[in-house]
Amino acid sequence: MRALFIGGTGTISAAITRQLSAQGCELYLLNRGTRNGDLPDNVKTIEADINDEARVAELIRDMSFDVVADFIAFVPAHLERDYRLFAGKTKQFVFISSASAYQKPLSDYRITESTPLANPYWEYSRNKIACEDYLMKQYREQRFPVTIVRPSHTYDERSIPLGVHGSKGSWQAAKRMLEGKPVLIHGDGTSLWTMTHNEDFAKGFIGLMGNLHAIGESVQITSDESLTWNQIYEAIADALGVRLRAVHVSSEFLAACSREDYTGGLIGDKANSVVFDNAKLKRLVPGFVATIRFDQGIKGTVANLLANAELQREDPAFDAWCDKVIEALDQAKAAIRESGL
Repeated sequence: MRALFIGGTGTISAAITRQLSAQGCELYLLNRGTRNGDLPDNVKTIEADINDEARVAELIRDMSFDVVADFIAFVPAHLERDYRLFAGKTKQFVFISSASAYQKPLSDYRITESTPLANPYWEYSRNKIACEDYLMKQYREQRFPVTIVRPSHTYDERSIPLGVHGSKGSWQAAKRMLEGKPVLIHGDGTSLWTMTHNEDFAKGFIGLMGNLHAIGESVQITSDESLTWNQIYEAIADALGVRLRAVHVSSEFLAACSREDYTGGLIGDKANSVVFDNAKLKRLVPGFVATIRFDQGIKGTVANLLANAELQREDPAFDAWCDKVIEALDQAKAAIRESGL
C-alpha cells in the first residue's frame, strides 16, 4: 500500500505512522519537517507547506496513492484545496473529523455514527461539521472516495489528558498534584468520558485504510472503556504517586471566569457524558479491540513526562488562576456560613 499523510507526527498520526512503518507500508509524510527527527527510516517525507498549493501540486505531479489522509484540516477551505490536489490521485481520502461534532446537548449518552451533528458551543466542532458536509457532497456528486474518521479524546506518551488545563498543556495540573496542591475537576466528576490511547486508535485507523467498505462512510474510533472524570484524575494521581486533592467546580462557572475556551471544550464537549458504540468500526475492521486500559496507558505517559524535562511546559498563569478559583469558592462558602442562611 502506498499512502500519503498530511501531517503524520501529531498525537493521533504518530502512532499510525509507527505501525504502518513496521508493517512495511510505502508511507509518505507531507509536512514542513519541524517534527520529523524521530521518524522510522523507511518513512519518506515530502517537505512542504500544504497551504502552498502550487508547490505541493508540483511535488506530487507524477505520484498517485492508495490512501491520502489529512490530519490537519480544520475548515472547508482546507478540504477544497485537498480536493483540487488529490482528486484522481487517490483511491481513498481520509478526513480526520472529531467526535465533538456530535449533538450537544446529547439526546442520548450512547453515541453512534448516526447521532446528529450539531454543536452550538464550539466553533472548532462546527467547522469540522462543515468539512464533513463538503466532502460528502464531493462523494455524492463527484464520486470522490471519502472516508470520515471521528476520534474522541485520544492521548499519547507526550501529554496527560485532562478536562481542565491551560493554554500550554496539562503539565501544570500534574505539577500541582506533585506539589500537593488541589486540582480543579469540572462538575461533580461523575459524568462519563472515554479515553483512547493512540496505539489503539492506530489499529482501527489502519483497518479502514484501503477498505472498500469504508468509502462514503463516517466511522468513530474510540476505546470501549467508560470512566468518570473522578476515576480519570485518580488514575493520573496514582501514576504520579500522589494523593489526589480534588476541587469540583461547575463547568458553567469555569467557562464564565476563564480566558480559555472552556465554553467549547467543556460545555460543548467534556461536561457531557459520552459512551461510544463502536459496532460499526468492528464490522468494518473485524477483530478490532482497544487493549490499553487507561490506568495502564497513563502510567506510560506519566513516566515519559517525568523523564523528559522538555515536555514539562510550565504555565504560571494557569497555576495562579486555579488558586484564584479555589479562593473565590472558599470565600463564597465562608460568606454564606457567616450570614447564617
